[in-house]
Amino acid sequence: MTYETETRSIFVTGLKNAHAMENQALSIMKPQLSRIENYPEVAAKLDQHIRETEGQITRIDGLLADLNEDSSSLKDMALSFTGAMAAMGHTMAGDEILKNSFANFAFENFEIAAYKSLLTIAELGGFANATSALKANLEEEKAMAKWLDENLRSVTMKFASLKEAGETAKI
Repeated sequence: MTYETETRSIFVTGLKNAHAMENQALSIMKPQLSRIENYPEVAAKLDQHIRETEGQITRIDGLLADLNEDSSSLKDMALSFTGAMAAMGHTMAGDEILKNSFANFAFENFEIAAYKSLLTIAELGGFANATSALKANLEEEKAMAKWLDENLRSVTMKFASLKEAGETAKI
């Protein structure tokens, strides 16, 4: 195989992985959103990011189509399942909102790393037509990670305040 073929293969695999990763993100965020009662600011941000994630999937679908490739249904299903299981696991915790906040922050940073790597491969392989879509996805992930980082303190304080008051600290 030539370098170009190997780089294309790496790029396509990366795009398929990103597609599955974004489906996993949806399977994590949607159950969280459906359970939130006492954190309207978190609910609003999750709702916004769910819509952004759906747009990211559309962008990745377009990039794959440009390369005459399809997403991997198996990867999509497998990662969606693991995301749903992770989200369900947190529902049993008394501090679900905190665990979700930690997990979401970690996942956003994982996505940031994935898009940075994909942008590097796009550059190496001469896939200039892909960079604007990948950069858009990256910027949305950075914005969500930043929001989570900036709001962890207030979410933690609200959680502690609800617990102290003897009120339900339900997510």
